[in-house]
Amino acid sequence: MSGHAHPDAIPREPLVMIALLVLFTVALASAASLGFIAKDAVPSEARAAAGVEAVAERKLYFHDELDGGVRIEDADTGALVSSIAPGTGGFIRTTLRSLVHVRRSKGIGAETPFVLTQWDNGTLSLSDSETGKSVELGSFGPDNRASFAVLLERNSA
Repeated sequence: MSGHAHPDAIPREPLVMIALLVLFTVALASAASLGFIAKDAVPSEARAAAGVEAVAERKLYFHDELDGGVRIEDADTGALVSSIAPGTGGFIRTTLRSLVHVRRSKGIGAETPFVLTQWDNGTLSLSDSETGKSVELGSFGPDNRASFAVLLERNSA
């Protein structure tokens, strides 16, 4: 047996830094969970606290077509707002699927329209009054937000 020592395979300083980062992350998450740090994770509550008001609103029905398209109608007038061709409008389709999934899981039908709202702080949301769910559309980037913003225009079709 030789009497030589092997150096540590991993230097001690990076391991200490990693351990400190993990501890900090756990402490921060715990502080938020226990209420020591305020959370603004609910946009509707944050808007209410800030006094943000709706500047435009449109109630919309979304209907699947037999060819795979989606027909979007104004719930108040029945007028065609827009049609999404098969294979297009991925963000609108995905957003609606998530909201419709919640409705179906609760046994709620499609009788109640979704509400598209433009707020005075520039945000845009699509909400479902039946389930209380809402999607903050600006969170997904300007292009995805714009795909819904055009549906607020009364002359769209």
